[in-house]
Amino acid sequence: MINLADLEAAIRTALPVSHLEIEDQSSGCGESYAIVLVSEAFDGKNTLSRHRFVNDLLKAQIAQMHAFSQKTFTPKQYEDYLAKQC
Repeated sequence: MINLADLEAAIRTALPVSHLEIEDQSSGCGESYAIVLVSEAFDGKNTLSRHRFVNDLLKAQIAQMHAFSQKTFTPKQYEDYLAKQC
């Protein structure tokens, strides 16, 4: 089982984070997480490259989960994403 604090620490230690949302989708069991991650480290990378990067970064944690989903944005993309939500 992975706890939210350990997952957050692993992400924040590995790359600059502008915004991070982590949702435990397994009712507190730590088996299924969804994240929204905004980082300038994603500049110039396509979605597949970003997801591979995050999957590699969190390989040990993901191996202990049942499910993991992610949305990754550059700061500018996240700004545009939020503007469309209104």
